Amino acid sequence: MKAAVYHGPHQPLAIEEVEIDAPMAREMIVRTVASGVCRSDAHYVDGLYAWPAPSVLGHEAAGIVEEVGALVTQFAPGDHVIANLSVFCGGCERCLTGHPNLCESPETRRAPDEPPKLRLASTGEALHDFFDLSSFAERMLLHENAAVKIREDMPLDGAALISCGVMTGMGAALNCARVRPGSTTAVFGTGGVGLAAIQGCRIAGARRIIAVDVVESKLALAQQLGATDGIDSSQDDPVAAIRGLTDGGVDYAFDAIGLADVSRQAFDSLRAGGLATVIGMIPEGDKVSLDGTAFLQEKKIQGTDMGSNRALVDMPRYVDFYLQGLLKLDEMVTKRISLEDVNEAFRAMKAGEVARQVIMFE
Repeated sequence: MKAAVYHGPHQPLAIEEVEIDAPMAREMIVRTVASGVCRSDAHYVDGLYAWPAPSVLGHEAAGIVEEVGALVTQFAPGDHVIANLSVFCGGCERCLTGHPNLCESPETRRAPDEPPKLRLASTGEALHDFFDLSSFAERMLLHENAAVKIREDMPLDGAALISCGVMTGMGAALNCARVRPGSTTAVFGTGGVGLAAIQGCRIAGARRIIAVDVVESKLALAQQLGATDGIDSSQDDPVAAIRGLTDGGVDYAFDAIGLADVSRQAFDSLRAGGLATVIGMIPEGDKVSLDGTAFLQEKKIQGTDMGSNRALVDMPRYVDFYLQGLLKLDEMVTKRISLEDVNEAFRAMKAGEVARQVIMFE
């Protein structure tokens, strides 16, 4: 099968032939139909985060089950699924206390002495998988808890967005921050994750949703998807502008970019008692500096991992939101591309030219 292979930071991904292993007892092979191109993948290509090479990147995907292992009972060939980045064991303390997204159990992954999931066809060299998914490939070999079954009338390109970007942004608003009806919110960054956070705030019933970005066209899309106001932070101080629009600050703020300065701006834009949530991946080693006196006003800041999701519950729910017209996914997709376009997709994303791009395999 074809896959986009990562050979190390600051190198373009190479389209190569890759061999995929047969599924073990609790694994299955999923034919990849669609895979979103997420900024998280670019972080590793750009060397902002470390990942072993060679490997197959990609983690935002949906597809159709082709083959299941001997102990898999919840899936069958032909099932439509969303890939679940937050693979979980179901039996550890994190899972049993309602935090399956934080599961770190090794039992969901192959042991070092077991065969690798992927190999280069040309040399037989083992490939590392990427967060248990590796969706920049025509097929994925997944643990059964790394996928969620969905209804078959859900378009799989939209379902792929739910896999990561939508789950992360919507979940940050609904699960982690728990935005209240009638509240005021600000979302810094209007890429795929930020647009999903905006929609989460809208679905939660926020009365004011302020989008912040440096690209005017992206602010226009944000308002189409639910933002009530847009601030061009290349022209205006976003903190001062937010305070001016809200009589002193918002109840909830979200950093959907992942920069230390933006996280500080999100925190500074809060009213007394407000909550800032950092969604984006701040580069390793960077520190967020905050004014200590702000904590006397009961302002709070927190992080979130994959929208603090309960994938088996949240993903089918978000599918229903889409089919009911509450969640806008088609509007978020700027381009549908081929696997060979993946490096150009990274360039366009970093240039701010797109909201979300989806690799279509069929």
